[in-house]
Amino acid sequence: MNPYEAVVGIEMHLELSTQTKIFCGCSTRFGAEPNSQTCPVCLGLPGTLPVLNRKALEYGIKVALALHGSITPRIKFDRKNYFYPDLPKNYQISQYDLPLCTGGFVTIETEEGKRKINIRRVHLEEDTGKLVHLEEEAASLLDFNRSGIPLLEIVSEPDLRSPEEAHAYVTALKAILEYLEVSNCNMEEGSLRCDTNVSVRQSGSQELGVKVEIKNLNSFRAVKLSLQYEITRQIDALEKGEKVFQETRLWDAAKNVTLPMRSKEYAHDYRYFPEPDLVPFILSEKEIQEVRKSLPELPEERIERFKRDYSLSSYDAGVLTSEKALSAYYEASVRLLNKPKLIANWIMGPVLEQVKDPRDIDRFSVSPERLVELLEALERGEITQLAAKKVLDVMVKTRESPQVIIQREHLAQIQDVGALDRLIREAIEENPKTVSDYHRGKESAMMYLIGQVMKKTKGSANPEKVNQRLKEKLEETKK
Repeated sequence: MNPYEAVVGIEMHLELSTQTKIFCGCSTRFGAEPNSQTCPVCLGLPGTLPVLNRKALEYGIKVALALHGSITPRIKFDRKNYFYPDLPKNYQISQYDLPLCTGGFVTIETEEGKRKINIRRVHLEEDTGKLVHLEEEAASLLDFNRSGIPLLEIVSEPDLRSPEEAHAYVTALKAILEYLEVSNCNMEEGSLRCDTNVSVRQSGSQELGVKVEIKNLNSFRAVKLSLQYEITRQIDALEKGEKVFQETRLWDAAKNVTLPMRSKEYAHDYRYFPEPDLVPFILSEKEIQEVRKSLPELPEERIERFKRDYSLSSYDAGVLTSEKALSAYYEASVRLLNKPKLIANWIMGPVLEQVKDPRDIDRFSVSPERLVELLEALERGEITQLAAKKVLDVMVKTRESPQVIIQREHLAQIQDVGALDRLIREAIEENPKTVSDYHRGKESAMMYLIGQVMKKTKGSANPEKVNQRLKEKLEETKK
């Protein structure tokens, strides 16, 4: 038994996909010229007044309901005071004691089965500007286009006990958010960012250890790797009798280490007080129920439906629903060809080998209609499994129909037994030593000869038929 136990909580910051910022009418479009999407409100100029974006509030409620949270009927905004160059007002409009939502949970899969990871709170706030560091000039520039973009912060309870559980949690939470279509969740653009809080303690202890916050986590892989490093670092320190200090650390992805950034702030350091320019908001039950009606089928529900309707395993259903677009591609294919398991195997195998990232399935050059045409040819016995994969390779590059490729590349399955026997005889005559090895009982010799025949047929022969006819011809060579 490990003498130490990790305790991890995660703060996820989500940029909401509204057309305008949370307290002004400036565009939220990504990639615009620096400081071209700003106004006196998001620049924090004196005399300006914020006005809450209703769509941002609606999206926040949507997320809270999807996480099974309790909506706060009366919410207010607060000023979080700190000084940093990317914060033009020297305070951030956020929520403190009356957040949008408290409670809720996310279900994750662990080695011991399903676990509920509890949510502490969900609250709205404005994003800060962006510092652009110019190392060659030893200077930093400020872009305030991001300042005021609506952020939703989702804070978990410290219920996670390993880097693997943390990775499962952020993956499951991201899937929910994508299904809700409240954000593009693009970590490369900064639409989704994670901070982790981690401490270690003696196994069995109820007392929490000293908490360290890790920032600068721009991928889920970084979440996992940074926690692995930090947990080991803290355990090593305790083993040596050293102190672990409460601090904020950065993740250095190049060196795979966490590095000290600053001492960790406490809530009172921010001197929270109610935002005087925004009145409290009352959320009626009618408004909440209207949002609830708009909730789509969520990943967990879709997994159960896929298992029930398509007789898929938990693993297969989990993979196919991991991305909303991937599940839509699968269902579009099944509607055209009622072979759920066959289609699942092909999407999880050859298709995802081509796509690489399931999020890119919308840009995949082979449509569900084309994929089904290919699988129908396979089902009819027109082509072999190996030939079908070759056809898919060409389809990805050319966008041609399977039939055009099959005919042009001569990939149709060999039906002529005489032609097959001729190729088998050639393989036997060209490999006398392998034939001799087969007669001496060497099993790998048979596999080699089958491979040679399949090579001659360019994968267009039925492997079972090749195996059967090859055995017959090899027996004849004994005589």
